[in-house]
Amino acid sequence: MKQVTATGTTVEEAVKSALAQLQTTQERVEITIVDEGKKGIFGIFGARPAIVKAVLKQDPIEEAKKFLLDTSEKMGAPIAIEVVGEGRNIQFILTGEKIALLIGKRGQTLNSLQYLTQLVINRYSDQYINVLLDAEDYRKRRNDTLTQLAERLAQKALRTGQNVALEPMPSYERKVIHAALAENKRVKTFSSGNDPHRHLVISPLK
Repeated sequence: MKQVTATGTTVEEAVKSALAQLQTTQERVEITIVDEGKKGIFGIFGARPAIVKAVLKQDPIEEAKKFLLDTSEKMGAPIAIEVVGEGRNIQFILTGEKIALLIGKRGQTLNSLQYLTQLVINRYSDQYINVLLDAEDYRKRRNDTLTQLAERLAQKALRTGQNVALEPMPSYERKVIHAALAENKRVKTFSSGNDPHRHLVISPLK
């Protein structure tokens, strides 16, 4: 964490000095006034400079990228990262020669990395940020697969008259199933269990 202590004849001047030293803007620093200073008699006798401490805030996205680059390197699958979006919704698109290692079976490794990246980014952010990790359009392909699965299992629930429980999956994947069957008036969907075993159930309407 980079920080400086700066002085000036006023607090404002001390802050300007600190920002110049850090080569940044006031939005990206936390300012602490150490001493408001004193003008002194005639502005000379007994004068005391104002002192401030400025700490440069760490950029949440840069910290998240650093985490992903470091982790992928240690896994033997170095990557390049493209950041898409801003504000509360950020998507990291990963590319690399061994990207399959980072996706894992049914996207489990990618989901775990996404969860950890979300923890990292929100450690440094003032507002909660939703993180989505994608690689080789995996999310789109997975969504298509989940939509087809939802329709197939809804038919099974209707055919057997029994509830059909799906395997545990992350909340955004459960939302894909919910959305896929939202217009189907013959079944209802609901989540059951606790993370990491929370799963979706498709139930036929009597």
